Amino acid sequence: MDPRDPTDAYEDPEPGAEPLDLDGLTRKFQKELNSGLIALVLLSILDRAAEDLYGYQIAKQLQGDAGDEAIVKQGALYPVLRTLSAQGLLTSHVVPSVAGPPRRYYRITDLGRATLARWLGIWTRTRGFVDATTRSTPNPAPRPQP
Repeated sequence: MDPRDPTDAYEDPEPGAEPLDLDGLTRKFQKELNSGLIALVLLSILDRAAEDLYGYQIAKQLQGDAGDEAIVKQGALYPVLRTLSAQGLLTSHVVPSVAGPPRRYYRITDLGRATLARWLGIWTRTRGFVDATTRSTPNPAPRPQP
């Protein structure tokens, strides 16, 4: 195993432990990061919207913003939209559709806008901290493997 090769699995320092898979760790990190940011992004999209949006429209906007790299899966949006609605950050209403099932449209509330403003402040401080910390940390030399 070459510790300089990021595609190799790294051994856990504890004896008898399973090797750590870099791809698996990366997917886990991305999933955890996304789960904390989806609500912020959804509130932001609905705050910018000129009209009420339904789930598929929101998903298309996310897809457009992300380009080729889909960060958030469409199925992950609906539980978050329901939670935001239950918290009073969004309102929703169902409209029958002539071409399929009824559609639930979402709109941000005043409480949602106030929450978004606070969350954006937290995100800005957090992003600044992470950027400053990761930029100022030197890349240590790889440790030799036993």
